[in-house]
Parts: sequence; structure tokens; C-alpha cells
Amino acid sequence: MPTPTNDLIVSVSGIRGIIGAGLSPAIALAFAQALGTYLKGGRVVLSRDSRPSGTMMRHAVIAGLASCGCEILDFGIMPTPTVGLAVRKLDAAGGVQITASHNPAPWNGLKLFGSDGAVLSLAKGKDVKELFDTSTFALVSHDKLGKAFDAGRATDWHRERVLELVDAARIRTGKFCVLLDANCGAGGPLGTALLESLHVRPVLQGGDTDGNFVHPPEPLAENLTTILPLVPQNQANVGFVLDPDADRLAIIDEQGHYIGEELTLALAVMCRLKQQRGPVVINMSSSRVTEDIAQQFGVPCHRAAVGEANVVEKMREVDAVLGGEGNGGVIDPRVGWVRDPFIGMGLVLQLLAESGKSLSQIVADLPSYAIVKDKYTVPRERLPQLNAALESRWPEAKANRLDGLRLDWPDRWVHVRPSNTEPIVRVIAEAPQPVDAEKLCKEVGALLN
Repeated sequence: MPTPTNDLIVSVSGIRGIIGAGLSPAIALAFAQALGTYLKGGRVVLSRDSRPSGTMMRHAVIAGLASCGCEILDFGIMPTPTVGLAVRKLDAAGGVQITASHNPAPWNGLKLFGSDGAVLSLAKGKDVKELFDTSTFALVSHDKLGKAFDAGRATDWHRERVLELVDAARIRTGKFCVLLDANCGAGGPLGTALLESLHVRPVLQGGDTDGNFVHPPEPLAENLTTILPLVPQNQANVGFVLDPDADRLAIIDEQGHYIGEELTLALAVMCRLKQQRGPVVINMSSSRVTEDIAQQFGVPCHRAAVGEANVVEKMREVDAVLGGEGNGGVIDPRVGWVRDPFIGMGLVLQLLAESGKSLSQIVADLPSYAIVKDKYTVPRERLPQLNAALESRWPEAKANRLDGLRLDWPDRWVHVRPSNTEPIVRVIAEAPQPVDAEKLCKEVGALLN
């Protein structure tokens, strides 16, 4: 197996790297062989986001899986959450999404799914990674090689499932207009079809699935300066923004204000708890707004380590009705165990229809916090010493070491943890006022530098 470089991130959830630098077809081939070995052959769902490099990666992945005797159902360009749904519907052994998620265009990667349609758990991911690291592949003879087949339209299954779970009739009475920014990623066709099924007039931006991103792919406010004013210009009730593989949802209100990714989960939780009360799960870096909403409904809100697989594991443990992450990731177990912006869109539209209020009015009624996110390049081996310094700096704060270090005060918190997908340390702070959150981040950053 080719030796991974510093430009390649290998984790229990898959691989991610820069095409032509750390990530090559040979690496993709080897990782696919590791997954095929782990799955002992079997049926595998394959899909990709819209990056042009995905075509090259597809050939490598098909070759790797086929060499281990896997039957490959190739769905072409498709959103990441649809992969999980297709795995379950087809009773497949696993799945692969070729994507680098929100990373810039030079990046790509592989995201792995188990037979339950969820991203591989920590334990399962470690097993696949060990096979990759040791090049321990169960290759089959020429007469047992797997074959690849072009598959159908799993996005239809996804659309139909969302329509079953929201009050479609109520939404249709709203006669809404929605600006949908797919940024030439994988989510445009499904997003448009869903909105049209709800009798919502879509104003589509970046609808071509060619991967030629119109703006930086991560759906942050600073990357959406050309998109924000389009919402009021088109008299849209809301703006929905997807990342390239369509597993994150950012929201813009009718006035063109960036509501963001943090409140995506909060709004979805508010609507879902009106349907059915039950436990909610969020990660350690998610806004406390969702926690406050859960308290208003009298249900527990549990926190899990950052990472989709960790949130899913906790959701299963507590039988949560909804969960997710503050990066715009809504996980509804009725659809699947994957962050899903399409059920998120449906729940937000239902909230608008039921309340009769504008999005800005709904948001104004939510608890108000300011969240600040920063990042630093810090060697991982320094983190234990730095965490000890942080605890000494604020001995009055409640320390939680579930995932890095989180320090909590009655009205604010800060979370310091190494990224799972980038060689950086993330620092996230939340407080009632922006100046207080920024101060926390800066003080932590001063200790990290």
C-alpha cells in the first residue's frame, strides 16, 4: 500500500486529502480494499458528491471493492444522507460516499457506512483502518471478482420519506418561496424536488451538479456574501444553503440575515418536539439554545462527543427522537442515522406554516447566545499539558473531558478539542454577548500559542 503523507487524513470515519498530493487513486483503492475485506464481500452502495475528482476516485473504489468480491450498486452523484437510506432499503452490507464534505475543491475523500446505514462507529472504523494500515486485504480469485451495477434513483426514496414525516398538507397551504443554494454540489436535484413536492416555489442557485463551486463550500456567513441578499431580492420566506455532499444545512431569514448552522438544529428540534416529546442529543460543541428548547418541552438533552457516529451512538442509547450537531446537521432516526438537511428543511418549513410567523420572528423568540469558533495549529502531543493549563486558569469552571476539554460556567462555556478531519485544534466558546465569547476564545488562544 502507498505510504500516507501529511496531506492525507486517515481516521476511523474514512480518509480525506488533497488530490495529487496526499490523496491518490492508489490510496483510495487500498482503503476500498480494506472496507471490502471488513465487509467480507457483500453488497455495497456507492455514491459521490459533485467534485470532478470524484470520477477518478470512483474507478479506484470500484476496483478495490470488486477485488474483494463485493457487489457494487453505483448511484452516481447523490447526497450523503441518501447513501445511508439506500443501504438500509437495499439491505446492503455497507456504503461508500466519495466526498470531502465542506473542504475546498482540491480535496476529496471516502466516507464509510455500515449495514445499519450509519457512518461507521469508532470500533468498526478502527477495524477498517487497521486493515488499511497493515495492507491486510482478502483478495478474491478472478472468477469471484465483484461487479458494479448502475443503480436507480434513491433520491426518490429520500424525498418520499421526508414527505411522510412532515405535515405536507399544512406546508402546502403556506405558499412559500425558498431560495435554495446548492453551490453546484450533490443536493440541488433532491432539494428542488422536495420543495416542489411541498408546493414551495424554489429559487435555485448553483443547481448544476458539476462541482464548480460558486463560493467557498463551507456554508458560513463569510462565504455567503453574494447569497444573503438574494433571499429578500426574490421575496423568499427563507434561504437554505447546502454543503457539497448535502449533509449540512445553513439558514438565511427572509431579511437576508444569516441565521446560520447552529440554529438549524434548534429549529428542527422545536418542530420535532411539537410532534413527539422525547430525548434529544447534541454534541459537545453545539449551542445551548437546543438545550434550552429541550428544557422548555420538559425532555432531556444529552451531549455526545463531536462526530456524527458519536451522536448516533448516544441517540440509540437514549432512544432520542432527534439529534445532531451545530454544524447544520439534523439527524432524524425515522429517516436514517445520518445528518440530513432535507428533513431539516421540511421541519423548518412546517414550523413556519404552523406558527404563521416569519423566520426572523421565530428566531427573535429563541434564547439568545453568541457563539465564536476559532482554530489553531497545535501538535496533538501538547494538548494534555495545555488542557491542564486551561483548567488551572479557570478552576471555578466545571470541566468535562468527554471530548477534549469543555469548561462550563452558569451562562457560558468553551470547548477545546482536536479536529477529526483537519490537523488543527478547534476552540469554540458561547456566551450571552459576542464580546464575552470572543474574550474566552482569545484567552484560550493565548494559552495555546
